[in-house]
Amino acid sequence: MRRVNWVFLVVVLIVVAVVEYYTFSALRFVTRNIRSPYKQILLGVYIFITLTWFIVLFMMPALRNAPMSKPMRNFLISFSMGFLITKVLIAAILLLDDIRRLAFSALYYSGVQKTEGSFVQKGISRSDFMVQFALLFGGTIFGSMLYGMTNRYRYQVQKLSLRFSNLPDAFRNLRIVQISDIHTGSLNNLKAVAKGVEMINALKPDLILFTGDLVNNEHTEALEFMPVFSQLNAPLGVYSVLGNHDYGDYIEWNSQTEKEENLNQLKKIHADMGWNLLLDEHVVLQRGEDTLALLGVQNTSFKNRFHTYGNLEKAYTGSASHPFKILMSHDPSHWDGEVNQKYTDIDLTLSGHTHGFQFGVDIPWLKWSPVQYLYKQWAGLYQKNEQYLYVNRGFGFLGYPGRVGILPEITLIELA
Repeated sequence: MRRVNWVFLVVVLIVVAVVEYYTFSALRFVTRNIRSPYKQILLGVYIFITLTWFIVLFMMPALRNAPMSKPMRNFLISFSMGFLITKVLIAAILLLDDIRRLAFSALYYSGVQKTEGSFVQKGISRSDFMVQFALLFGGTIFGSMLYGMTNRYRYQVQKLSLRFSNLPDAFRNLRIVQISDIHTGSLNNLKAVAKGVEMINALKPDLILFTGDLVNNEHTEALEFMPVFSQLNAPLGVYSVLGNHDYGDYIEWNSQTEKEENLNQLKKIHADMGWNLLLDEHVVLQRGEDTLALLGVQNTSFKNRFHTYGNLEKAYTGSASHPFKILMSHDPSHWDGEVNQKYTDIDLTLSGHTHGFQFGVDIPWLKWSPVQYLYKQWAGLYQKNEQYLYVNRGFGFLGYPGRVGILPEITLIELA
């Protein structure tokens, strides 16, 4: 184990050295025509920022519990992540360019491409272009991540209408608002969150469904926000399920009893806010003589790195007689993993979990995010035969305290 750790450390140091070599070389290149002492000042500022960045990275675990404000902690996280990604992108682009140059050089000296002669063309040489492109691209990503911090509370209402032939008449035009992944441990603007709740209530939903991750780790994170989320109301009620973060799996506890008590307190918070927490069970919603079944399962994942606590069979038992079924399941991998394989009469599944990675492109003609390489269903509406899955992009944020291209979401679904 110790040997593996040493190998890992050596690999990390080599990668860091390569990244720093390329980024510093790129900076020296673009400042080569700047007069002294301004050039030295710029390089010195870069070195100072880099050293500060290294210190912040090494102290990141301790910063989680350090006595500092959430805005300062969020800024440090954003800056560190943005600086890291920028450096890696610059180094990757320039490394690819060096590989290209090496390949052309090998061809030239082997006599295969004698006509190449020189790699310098009119205007900017190809190497000059790559350096400038790398810096521009990396700088754009860094700037985007800093700007993304201003999008944390820019809630977007996504509206869609879904038609089902088996929907009971009394439930036609039913207005459902879905929210997911609040992550109160990351939130630091109570007024902005309150405006989001006002937006939800202004939609006049008949039913509000929350699909998990109220906290990052501990129930105490939600206490400050209880008065705000208690204001959510709908004639048919507010229902909720647990997400992977709600179980406290990602921090160390003094004992298993302490961890279980944390979960029990979180369940009590749901109840105290007037939310009906569904734990592998279903409820029957009724309008006149018509009914539909609302199922809710604990976190159920078909990805190895996430724990499964849920039991859909238990939640489903007794619901078969109802003509229409809605399932709340936090992790969208559950849909392909079990729902549309074994429970084909569950008409609509609502999930969250992915946050849309909080980074990507989300416009009508193009939807892309790095998370799509991990999750087949990661944001928006999906269909298989007569079954639908909707993946909410998340109300809050986790890790990176911002949103680039993928904005926080309030979903309004109207059944027709």
